[in-house]
Amino acid sequence: MSDWKSGEIKVYADADTLAQAAAEHFVEQAAEAIAARDRFVVALAGGATPRATYALLASWSFATRVDWLRVHFLWGDERCVPPDHRDSNYRLVRQALLNKILIPNVNVHRIRGELEPAWAAMAYESELEALLEMDGRFDLILLGMGEDGHTASLFPGTAALEEQTRWVVETHVEKLSAWRITLTLPVINAARQVTFLVSGASKAEPLARIQAGEPLPAGLVQPTGGKLTWLVDQQASHR
Repeated sequence: MSDWKSGEIKVYADADTLAQAAAEHFVEQAAEAIAARDRFVVALAGGATPRATYALLASWSFATRVDWLRVHFLWGDERCVPPDHRDSNYRLVRQALLNKILIPNVNVHRIRGELEPAWAAMAYESELEALLEMDGRFDLILLGMGEDGHTASLFPGTAALEEQTRWVVETHVEKLSAWRITLTLPVINAARQVTFLVSGASKAEPLARIQAGEPLPAGLVQPTGGKLTWLVDQQASHR
């Protein structure tokens, strides 16, 4: 089914079924990228829904199907906190997945949230440029969505949404009184595959607003030369 901004929409019965489908999707995307380009470059999201997916990927039935030596992990955004902080997206992925698979440390590219925000953003952009080179294309970017329609750390009304050239920026989220580091729309929309994982009744309203054409941040994700997929549970889809 296609609807939201020409993306493919797949609706699942509940959050558990969605997580299973997302893990399968990850494995398929990894195999395809490794076959085509000998590596898989993926940006990960934080949050409860992706965490369930990461836990499944660490399980024997999924982990044995991925060539982890050829996977490069990056992050779509990060809180400006140390890597062992409870709010760190890196820490979430480390606990759910990275500690349980064999992957070289050099293949794990975390955002250094403990640095001053502007320095952290510049350092990560440099790391992306070195890894992605002129192509600038992720194989897969996993994204979640907040109740206000934000995705990564692209929040409504923030200057980060207007960025046209940089791949990574620091952004101050006033309602959270916090700094974040985030990928920008230019690099997100350059990806070969962007996949949203959305679950829960609280997400139904922003999804409906996006479907109606309202330019919420998540609705501005429209890959120019890649594919867009929404993996959504029934509570979030209103179906």
